[in-house]
Amino acid sequence: MSTPGFEPRETVGMRLRRRRRRRRRGERGRGLYLLPQLFTTANLFFGFFSLIQSTQGHYDRAALGIVLAALCDALDGRIARFARSTSRFGSEYDSLADVVSFGVAPAFLAYMAGDLSQLQRTGWILAFLFTACAALRLARFNVQPSPYKGRFEGLPSPAAAGMVASTQWFTSFLAIQGYDVAAPPLAVGAGLAALGLAMVSPIPYHSFKELDVRHGFRTIVLMIVGLAVIVQEPALWLFVLGAAYVASGPVEWAWRALSGRRLAAAPPPVASGDPSQETRA
Repeated sequence: MSTPGFEPRETVGMRLRRRRRRRRRGERGRGLYLLPQLFTTANLFFGFFSLIQSTQGHYDRAALGIVLAALCDALDGRIARFARSTSRFGSEYDSLADVVSFGVAPAFLAYMAGDLSQLQRTGWILAFLFTACAALRLARFNVQPSPYKGRFEGLPSPAAAGMVASTQWFTSFLAIQGYDVAAPPLAVGAGLAALGLAMVSPIPYHSFKELDVRHGFRTIVLMIVGLAVIVQEPALWLFVLGAAYVASGPVEWAWRALSGRRLAAAPPPVASGDPSQETRA
């Protein structure tokens, strides 16, 4: 018999244990929610790091910052979906970080390393065109789903920024090999503007989201082989792969236009208001 007004010791102990379990679950939930934001912040940090390195003339380091930002950008959305902690806030924060890392930083790197200042006003306008197109590309990605299944509409901004970074590394690689490949500023500016326009174009690009890494044995083998090849000479093969991806969109688009083969339409978008279905670039 328990004393009136008092609970048995076992009941109190069970209640305290339940409270501790709920507290631990809440802490894990908050931790999983914050983890994608930490990767997004790292994305923003490396974009800012790239800007600082460009101002100091360390162009290869600036390119490294862009590549590391792209790696963080590739991980934050996947971690958010894995932890079921996607949110509208995370999507917007990710886009803001991407504008810095994949819009401002690569344009500034190209402006500084490519001596676009020699073109005076034309030089910084071409650099700004890339930045503006990156911002427009990211805004369109947030509000307008791609009409094609398994495709992005326009060149993804991380791929465009990666093309700028890999070009810088490739130029340094050729210089080490004894080749003088200083491109004229007008060619650099034209290439930068072309990348910007590719981002806002309707040209479809492979998203590679349909690749089954967990169960696709061949996919895993190809990824390992590709990684082994890239490690041999990253400056060379990253440039080759980047250029091939940038060119793949227009080439496939022209081939499909001539052959009359159309891409499969994307499935209808999920109902708004379900943050678990949101994707992040």
